[in-house]
Amino acid sequence: MLVDGKWQGDWQQRARADDAGRFIRESSTFRHWVTRDGRAGPTGDAGFKAEPGRYHLYIALNCPWACRALIYRKLKKLEDVITLSIAAPEFTDQGYGFRPYEGSITDPIHNVRYVHELYARADPHFTGRPTVPVLWDKSNDTIVSNESSDIIRMFNDEFDALGDASLDYYPVELRDDIDALNDRVYEGLNNGVYRAGLAGSQAAHEQAVSDVFACLDELEQRLEGRLYLHGERITETDWRVFVTLIRFDVAYHGLFKCNLKRLLDYPNLSHYLKRLYDVPGVSDTVDFDHIKRTYYSIRKLNPDGIMPLGPLQIFPADT
Repeated sequence: MLVDGKWQGDWQQRARADDAGRFIRESSTFRHWVTRDGRAGPTGDAGFKAEPGRYHLYIALNCPWACRALIYRKLKKLEDVITLSIAAPEFTDQGYGFRPYEGSITDPIHNVRYVHELYARADPHFTGRPTVPVLWDKSNDTIVSNESSDIIRMFNDEFDALGDASLDYYPVELRDDIDALNDRVYEGLNNGVYRAGLAGSQAAHEQAVSDVFACLDELEQRLEGRLYLHGERITETDWRVFVTLIRFDVAYHGLFKCNLKRLLDYPNLSHYLKRLYDVPGVSDTVDFDHIKRTYYSIRKLNPDGIMPLGPLQIFPADT
């Protein structure tokens, strides 16, 4: 991690847990907002106006949080507005890094080797664990945000003059319902798989796995007779769920030991996942090679670095 802007230790040994062995996710630290006119958003400082070519997105293709932002960049037609870097598919001793690899894009702004260099550049005294996504402001040469939930809402409407304003994944009339289900999905599923995979005790792991499958059971039931989680239209909640489901059988079922069932054993969820995957452009944001290689490079969970051959099937055979 970074301590006062200097890298210390091994990134792979830094997962936090409480006294009971429960995984603790660190809070995002950069919480400014890009807005249409540059005024301050819900958090942070003013001065970040939506402008073409001004912002750069750093992601890793294994990371579900980062790939939320990638999906929005794609679907909202912001690819010519917001430039992109993609980390190489590996966890190094210094965390996410950039080097030539198929499907990766190195850093064209500062030519950094590691994501942590961006954090130290934005704040020379930063202390914490560098994560992706990172939304970078080229004009002010700093990080706007490293909170994916904020970034996707910026992409949803603050760039509408520059992208596709016809798509709104956070419609006013559904916001209360979206927020409520987002909270349930975050705790039980999005973060639940990490609480299971990175648990420091048997009891913490078992509780997290129970939470994961309780949430999956609820979502399976909720999708009975529905196309999407809030009805007939795709919303923010669907994309939050999608990024975890698409990685479930590939990584979380095996490496994170969330193996009471495969996602393929849930018919409603499996067909729902395929519908979302088939939305034009979405499959371009999914790279199963990057997903497997990065997750299975976690030495704590896979010390020998052996890559699984499967799964051979992700979607139902009848789709």
